[in-house]
Amino acid sequence: MAAIRPRSTVSAWQPSVPGIAEVFHARFTDHAYPTHVHDTWALMILDGGRVDFALDRERHGVGLRNSVILLPPGVAHDGRTVTEAGFRKRVLYLDTSVLPEGLTGAAVDAPLLLDPALRERVHGLHVALGAPELPAGAVERLEAESRLAFVRERLHRWLAGRAPTAYGAPGARLAVRLRELLDARVTEGIGLEEASVELGHVHPTHLIRSFKAAYGLPPHAYLTGRRVELARRLLLAGMRPAEAATAAGFYDQAHLTRHFGRHVGTSPARFARSGPV
Repeated sequence: MAAIRPRSTVSAWQPSVPGIAEVFHARFTDHAYPTHVHDTWALMILDGGRVDFALDRERHGVGLRNSVILLPPGVAHDGRTVTEAGFRKRVLYLDTSVLPEGLTGAAVDAPLLLDPALRERVHGLHVALGAPELPAGAVERLEAESRLAFVRERLHRWLAGRAPTAYGAPGARLAVRLRELLDARVTEGIGLEEASVELGHVHPTHLIRSFKAAYGLPPHAYLTGRRVELARRLLLAGMRPAEAATAAGFYDQAHLTRHFGRHVGTSPARFARSGPV
C-alpha cells in the first residue's frame, strides 16, 4: 500500500510588531513556487524535510541542520519540494527597516547561513509571535521586538561583515525603467505597447528580453507576483477575497485564486482564515 502523504497546511498572520510584514508557517508535500520576487526580506527556517531553490538563477539545496535561509527583496527566486515527505517551514517577511536594501548583494552571494545561534533566535521570535495561550493576533510586543532586535543584530553581523557587493545587472537601465513602470502601476497595469512608447519606442520583444535578462523572469510574471504580494497584505488586513482580488489588480476572485495557489500554496480564502497555530 502506498504511503499516505500528510496534508499541506498554511498559517499566516500580520503581527503588531514594526518591521515584520507577515509571519508564514507551512507544510508542503508537493509544491513548486514559480519564479517570483518579494518586496520584503524572507527569513526562513525548516522544521522538517528538504527544499531546493534558485536565487538569482543559482540553485541551492538545504535540509534541516542549522541553516537559516535569507532571501533579499527584489531578487527573483523559486522553490520546490525535494522528497515525497515534502517540508515544513517558518518564514518571517521583514521590511527594509530591519535590513536595508544595500545588503542585497551580500545576501545574494550567501543566502544560506549556517548559524545555530541565529536559528535559535529566529525560532524564539516565532514562538513569541504565535504563543498558543494568546488570542489570535495578539503579541507580547516588547518580547517580540526584543527578540527581533537580536535577530537583526546577528543578520547584520553576517551580511555587513562581507565585502560590499553591488547587486544589479550592469547596463540594464532599460529593464530598470520598465520595472519602475510596473511598480508604479501594480493594480492598473500597463500594456506592452504603452510601455514601449513610454520608454522611447523600444521594440516590445527587446523590452521583454532585456527585462528577463536582468531579473530572471518576464515582465508579466513579475507583475503577477507583485499583485499576489499586494493581495496577501489586503487579506491579512481583513479584506474579503473578492474585494482583495480587484483591489490588487486581478479580474475577479477566480483569477486571484489561480495565481495565489501557485505563489502561496493555498487559496485566498484559506489564507485569510489562517492564523497562529
